[in-house]
Amino acid sequence: MKLTILGYNSAVPTVRFNPSAQLLETYNRYFLIDCGEGTQVQLRKAKAKFSRINNIFISHLHGDHVFGLIGLLSSFQLLGRTTPMNIYGPKGIKEFVEIQFKLTESFNNFKINFIELTSKNPELIYEDDKIWVYTIPLNHRIYTNGFLFKEKPKLRKLNMEEIGKIQEIKICDYYNLKLGKDFKTEEGVIISNSKLTLSSPHSYSYAYCSDTLYKPDIVSQIKNVDVLYHESTFLEELKALAYKTQHTTALQAADIAKKANVKYLILGHFSNRYTDVSVFKNEAKKIFQNSLLPEELKVMDFEKLIK
Repeated sequence: MKLTILGYNSAVPTVRFNPSAQLLETYNRYFLIDCGEGTQVQLRKAKAKFSRINNIFISHLHGDHVFGLIGLLSSFQLLGRTTPMNIYGPKGIKEFVEIQFKLTESFNNFKINFIELTSKNPELIYEDDKIWVYTIPLNHRIYTNGFLFKEKPKLRKLNMEEIGKIQEIKICDYYNLKLGKDFKTEEGVIISNSKLTLSSPHSYSYAYCSDTLYKPDIVSQIKNVDVLYHESTFLEELKALAYKTQHTTALQAADIAKKANVKYLILGHFSNRYTDVSVFKNEAKKIFQNSLLPEELKVMDFEKLIK
């Protein structure tokens, strides 16, 4: 699992930081998470292949999370895309996109499948042979979801030293062993899989929690994830303003990370009132040591981060 943060600023873009957008890569699949203004330019800077983006997840319909979407889709069209695109987002995302195409008299060479979300409970919205994606219901001024990406359990590793001691085991048996099945000899003797294989490689997980009021009931859903991105628009001194605007402070985000026992916390969505964003990490580290600041366009490799 590799994460590239394309933007993490709050509502108003600045010359230093871009609005919310992230690119998650796992098993050669790209998942675009939110699409604030300028996202396609950031994708260019990240040297991401547009053709590998087939699934876009929009947390909510505030502009700093979605205003870059129509531009990106238009570029796909200009580049001659024919592969279908899946867009997951709140009810209204379909109308949001289609009315812009209509008024600009644009057209698509590719099909867009809109999966509009309305549930206030966590739900599985995407699954393939390698990964699950669930919604994380949040509490903001409008209907909002975070997203939980979980790699499926991986195949076990073969213990070739032990396998080599049993002549009956052939190459055609390897896959069943990787699946965790025991081996049965011609005499009917059962050899435990645990003797013939080693533990599976770690399956990584990532939780993205965009704009939200402090919401500790998400802890049970994101328990033990490897990396958590959680908005932290304000410092604790402006806790009352965070509550009024339905945002979170850095200390509250750290509290969520600590209670959920995540390995790393990435802070983001900082208010423009702060010129030095290091103050967010300093506050969060008071209760959660593994708190990180985002870095635009830097690739975060989970395998290297978590050893």
